[in-house]
Amino acid sequence: MAVVVWVVEGTWPACVDAARRQAAADADVVLLHVTPSDLPEVAHGAFAGLLGRGHRERDPGTRVEHLAAASAEELLRAAAERLDRPCTPTERTGRVEREVVAAAEDADLLILARDGDRSHLGPHSLGPASRFVVDHAPCPVLLVWPEPAPGLATIPPPPPHPPHHR
Repeated sequence: MAVVVWVVEGTWPACVDAARRQAAADADVVLLHVTPSDLPEVAHGAFAGLLGRGHRERDPGTRVEHLAAASAEELLRAAAERLDRPCTPTERTGRVEREVVAAAEDADLLILARDGDRSHLGPHSLGPASRFVVDHAPCPVLLVWPEPAPGLATIPPPPPHPPHHR
């Protein structure tokens, strides 16, 4: 069994805990972190547009890339420690939602956490990237709450029925 665990700042412990509970002891577990490819591009662009024409040595884009890589490495290290079993930490860069779907191509299970409005049950508990992943994943998905789920009373009411026209 191949299991991909999407490791995201703030919600990763719940995903790793779910992998510990759900993945067989002999499963191949991949801890996946994706750094958005536009992160350093935004820093480069802001610097060039506002501050830096002629001063490339002060461009923060490269520093942002290094900080993002160090952060991803630390996050994957912490996730591997929490998992406490053999795993493959994997860092990808690109459009986050597409990289997660691509990484799950040969997986038997993808584990991810809700990342939207988690104060009540309903579709808004998924952010745009997670919604894309859930809709396009090429394998079964285990969607976890990063904290205890809200009660059933938090389900949004149904929309009003439109009046009948005769």
